[in-house]
Amino acid sequence: MKKIVLSIMAILVFGFANAQKTRFGVKGGLNLSNWAGGDVEDTKSLVGFHVGGFAEIKIIEKLAIQPELLFSTQGTTIEGGFGGDFDVKTNYLNIPVLAKYYIVEKFSVEAGPQLGVLLSAKLDGEDVKDSFKSVDLGFNLGAGYNFTDNLSINLRYTIGLSPLADDADIEDEGDYYDSAKNSNLALSLAYKF
Repeated sequence: MKKIVLSIMAILVFGFANAQKTRFGVKGGLNLSNWAGGDVEDTKSLVGFHVGGFAEIKIIEKLAIQPELLFSTQGTTIEGGFGGDFDVKTNYLNIPVLAKYYIVEKFSVEAGPQLGVLLSAKLDGEDVKDSFKSVDLGFNLGAGYNFTDNLSINLRYTIGLSPLADDADIEDEGDYYDSAKNSNLALSLAYKF
């Protein structure tokens, strides 16, 4: 895992050195997360947050690559019937790398893959990290609006691509589609330096 993170960081450093125009920034905001998949039922969205930094590397006038490093609180609420509801709270270090296209000067759309490293997982306060995969893969789709040259807002949806459970028994594509995956809607406020 450390080799993957170090490799990504090395790629980002070389990208910064060769970029025509690179701007750095910080961002944070709200998450509305849940689990999605064929065998997931009786869950409700859980409100969390994300915070971190990014670099916007201009490739051409309307196209940029935007790698990010975000701490993100995610999870779900499982409706337990007579036993009550149970919160499953997971914390990830997410590393999305997005292609960002400016349709007009102030409005952009974005898409790209995301690698998530599980930092912790708790079920009503009890550690359940061993039940989850340590790496989560996802794909992001989003849009953003620049209020000024420095201040922007962004709405992004992350579609989980990998099963959450460490012991997921995936024998065919039906098992893959029926496995629980992360689903996250994020609203961010960003400031570029």
